[in-house]
Amino acid sequence: MRKNMQSAQSSGYKIIAVDDEEGIVDSLSVFLKRSGYDLTGVTDPMEAIELVKKEHFDLMILDFIMTPIHGDKVVEEIRKFNKELYILLLTGHKDLAPPLETIRKLDIQGYCEKSDKFDQLLLLIESGIKSIEQMNEIKRINDELSNTIEKLEKAYLDSIETLRYTVEAKDPYTRGHSDRVSRYSVLIGKYLGLPEEDLKTLKIGGLFHDIGKIGIPDSILLKESKLTDDEYSEIKNHPSIGAHILCNAEAFKDIIPIVKHHHERFDGRGYPGKLKGEDIPYFARIAAVADTFDAMTSRRTYRDSLPLDVVKEEIRDCSGTQFDPEIAKVFLDILENHYDEIEQIQKEFAG
Repeated sequence: MRKNMQSAQSSGYKIIAVDDEEGIVDSLSVFLKRSGYDLTGVTDPMEAIELVKKEHFDLMILDFIMTPIHGDKVVEEIRKFNKELYILLLTGHKDLAPPLETIRKLDIQGYCEKSDKFDQLLLLIESGIKSIEQMNEIKRINDELSNTIEKLEKAYLDSIETLRYTVEAKDPYTRGHSDRVSRYSVLIGKYLGLPEEDLKTLKIGGLFHDIGKIGIPDSILLKESKLTDDEYSEIKNHPSIGAHILCNAEAFKDIIPIVKHHHERFDGRGYPGKLKGEDIPYFARIAAVADTFDAMTSRRTYRDSLPLDVVKEEIRDCSGTQFDPEIAKVFLDILENHYDEIEQIQKEFAG
């Protein structure tokens, strides 16, 4: 049975009272109405669970000994889908009250023995409402901060995206390259069985892995003849430049290892850190295979794209030296058995 009692001057907070004794529910309804609270009274604990699923309540007053289930079981069910509801437990049988361990485990915020007078209960309710007000205020502030951070991160992302397009405008080779590396990295991650969140990191990391080329002089970046040792040393600075560009934004913290270390080699002879083996960040090892594959299969000013058989042989030969052998093995399997997915990416982002 359900009874609704609402004060003409409601506090704005909704309370649900659950007790299988109708007289208790009636008394609570009258008392809380006078105190300015909006109360829904329920005598069936199973109905109460369904009501909490469908409607918003700020606080629950819950009897412990009830039929067909006790109050602790009601809380156990509610906590499966609602962690925020503030719950006060009542009992008329002190010796049968649930142990303190159970109260803590179920996150029951208050406990009170039944009485003809509701003074102690009212104090608990008022205390509970104050806690709810504080929680709501904290949630409001967090939401505002989150929205502000999201806006700042979006603005920063847009700025970095503009830089990426600037790099691509400078270097014809880079046009489409970052998109393909991004897609190849995600494809490898998928066949490695990585979760969706990791695939997202690989996607963004691939898009921005060459962002540091914005700091490389055009005379070097666009040079068609062979680079001198000094010029090659300058090119090798682009991973560190890229990591520095991205380091001030929380949104990019997970992709910085990709940007900074995608030119490391598994044998330790890469750059900029000369990291070796598993010391190289895992996502950077994936991006390294994707980056090299795209370099070999893209047409350059000084050579045509390499035949697929040559590319596969190169990856096979460099497994364990340039590339992580596990990742190289997975990518070779993709090239052998799922090449249609590679071709689809190449069609979408033809340079």
